[in-house]
Amino acid sequence: MTRWRSCDQIVTAVKVVDASALGAVLFIEQTADAVAAQLQDATLVAPHLLGHEIASVCLKKIGSNPEKRAVIMTQFAGWGQLGIELVEVDHQAVPPLAESFGLSAYDASYLWLARQLGAELVTLDRQLAQAAAALGHT
Repeated sequence: MTRWRSCDQIVTAVKVVDASALGAVLFIEQTADAVAAQLQDATLVAPHLLGHEIASVCLKKIGSNPEKRAVIMTQFAGWGQLGIELVEVDHQAVPPLAESFGLSAYDASYLWLARQLGAELVTLDRQLAQAAAALGHT
């Protein structure tokens, strides 16, 4: 899916970003630069559950590195500044999609959204990436 400013000018591509990819960028993991490059110049969209998942990643990071709590909380606070559009998914459509690819309902929500928007799904989750590739959303 692409947004258009006029008939001949592309503004930005829409990409669905999941918690694994966003967490890599926010918490400056080894894959941060590669993920940031994928997200650059895109309109980012995610299911409403993204906030809960990023909060969970934050707690895991603090649990593993309690001495870095202040830094981790500052990094976590940055996610709200990214302008990610949070949207509702069709919860009835998620379980069958999850079953067909052996995904959790959470992961299938991102896949459903990418399929619904005809958008690329940016993820570091191997199984989710394979499902997205099977549907042509990578």
